[in-house]
Amino acid sequence: MQLHDVWFVLIAVLWTGYFFLEGFDFGVGVLTKLLARDRTERRVLINTIGPVWDGNEVWLLTAGGATFAAFPEWYATLFSGFYLPLLLILVCLIIRGVAFEYRHKRPEDRWQTNWEHAIFWTSLIPAFLWGVAFANIVRGVKIDENMEYVGSLFDLLNVYSILGGLVTLTLFTFHGAVFTSLKTVGDIRDRSRKLATGLGVITAALALVFLIWTQVSRGDGKSLVAMAVAVLALLGALGANLKGREGWSFALSGVTIAAAVAMLFLTLFPNVMPSSLNDAWNLTVTNASSSPYTLKIMTWCAAVATPLVLLYQGWTYWVFRKRIGTQHIVDVH
Repeated sequence: MQLHDVWFVLIAVLWTGYFFLEGFDFGVGVLTKLLARDRTERRVLINTIGPVWDGNEVWLLTAGGATFAAFPEWYATLFSGFYLPLLLILVCLIIRGVAFEYRHKRPEDRWQTNWEHAIFWTSLIPAFLWGVAFANIVRGVKIDENMEYVGSLFDLLNVYSILGGLVTLTLFTFHGAVFTSLKTVGDIRDRSRKLATGLGVITAALALVFLIWTQVSRGDGKSLVAMAVAVLALLGALGANLKGREGWSFALSGVTIAAAVAMLFLTLFPNVMPSSLNDAWNLTVTNASSSPYTLKIMTWCAAVATPLVLLYQGWTYWVFRKRIGTQHIVDVH
């Protein structure tokens, strides 16, 4: 296995970690409007992710940095061709972080309401756009012989990519609802479980169509196995949620995300960004990668840093593992 193949796998793992962790973050942000009935309950939801949301975003920074260093041609084509959607995602993530920190700084109702609206929309929009972006990467975009994207913004808005966006939005919201039921007590816990059931059914319907479409158009035997795991895990998450096994439901919804990401990367390999104009112009793990020496240095750095990051994040989740409820909110401001 060549080092560029190893880094393709590692980047897939980084995106899996990001979507698993930030996925329930986005879901909780969307639930601040769908589930919470008042400001106290919104505070409960925000507090469930308060200690961890910023750490979860480290996975995105690492995935972007690894792509830049390991596959500079992929990074350049991706970020130039998808400039506006990715810029919108970046703006949303910035505003979202500010909203978490600024919402409670002043007691005025209008001030807090505006930041709560910001949390909702800046969670919903990236959750949708990430699906649109990855669906387009798998489907293929207009890349010419110079490895440059020559399409327009409207080329990225097609039925397949929009379906992909709806899948990530509903899947992350379902993931967030399961996480909420795992992290809360009382009435909000019961309602999040009920909402998760409805969201799970919608997610399963959309995901089944999207995954089958992906498998038929670009899949093989390996991607078929990943698709089967994703579907079975999602059904298992639904069943566990109905039985009140919140830990199992959350774990299985995470497996669903991991298997779906694995399927998308399996359908890509050995490409990293297919060209819809000519297969000869595809960006691959070979023609888009850095030099072997660069990849070797990166591998040693990753071997040292990755365990430390995993240990730190694991410790954070362990420290803040207890459930919370409205009774724990002393000051709603």
